[in-house]
Amino acid sequence: MTSGRRAALTAVAAVGAVGVGAAVWGIGIERYLFTLRTHEIKVLPPGSPRMTVLHLSDAHMAPWQRRKQRWIAALAELQPDLVVNTGDNMGHLDGLDGLRRAFDPLRGVPGVFVHGSNDHAAPAPRNPVKYFTGPSKSHSAEEPLDTDALDAYLREELGWLDLNNAVGSLDVGGRRVDAFGVSDAHRHWDRLEALPGPLERLRTTGEAQLTIGVSHAPYRRVLDSFVDLGADAIFAGHTHGGQVRLPGYGALVANCDIPLPQARGLSEWTHAGRTVPLNVSAGLGHSIYAPVRFACRPEASFLTLLPMDGQTARIG
Repeated sequence: MTSGRRAALTAVAAVGAVGVGAAVWGIGIERYLFTLRTHEIKVLPPGSPRMTVLHLSDAHMAPWQRRKQRWIAALAELQPDLVVNTGDNMGHLDGLDGLRRAFDPLRGVPGVFVHGSNDHAAPAPRNPVKYFTGPSKSHSAEEPLDTDALDAYLREELGWLDLNNAVGSLDVGGRRVDAFGVSDAHRHWDRLEALPGPLERLRTTGEAQLTIGVSHAPYRRVLDSFVDLGADAIFAGHTHGGQVRLPGYGALVANCDIPLPQARGLSEWTHAGRTVPLNVSAGLGHSIYAPVRFACRPEASFLTLLPMDGQTARIG
């Protein structure tokens, strides 16, 4: 065997070993390394007391995922003032059983929620490589989930406000928070035109200390509209942070049209001369048919909202 052939075979073997190691890490280890990301945003009126927000997204819950359920349940120890849930809670026909174990400790905490498509349809087997070729598409053979049971749990048992193409107001520790949101923009279920009228009427009933916009998928059209509608902060999920990221580079895909550097974490969104803090959660789970996370740990976000120094919000 020539030295050149030996070198080529060694290189192939090395690449193969790296690939196997990455697969073992992403499938067997990292997807269980749940992480809490913490941020500070100066967004409240000057002189206001701080407010804490627990942002949960993309649990994709299956009933057997007890490790994830225990980790989420323990987040109640943070004693958040407000919970924001940006959808894709379900990951299995019996996912609600797991969600109860995960979310029950948050009973009594004010909250809001919107849907992702996986709150309506169970995941189906598909080629995971297609995830990296562009935004995912729906399939006509999807099995419907019991969305009514999910919503009844979130609304009636947890007491969270349904913001699917809707607006509302809630009391957060004696402070008024106005909120508006849309259903999954990835499936074009968002009805942005339904928000301005109800939001204008809501504002005639009093002044809120904070106004938030909530969407599952952070499409540009949604983010632009939320800024125009006066959101002080915007929350979204859907992207999984790319799910597989390259160290030193970041997300390869976002599964929507948001710029890749903003596919995970706290950033800012500017439209028509106004800039608003935007938190995009990389989420807590994954499809049961794509059980991998690489350089992108499953996460929840805990944001501390602070009073502004002046008239412009700032992220910390």
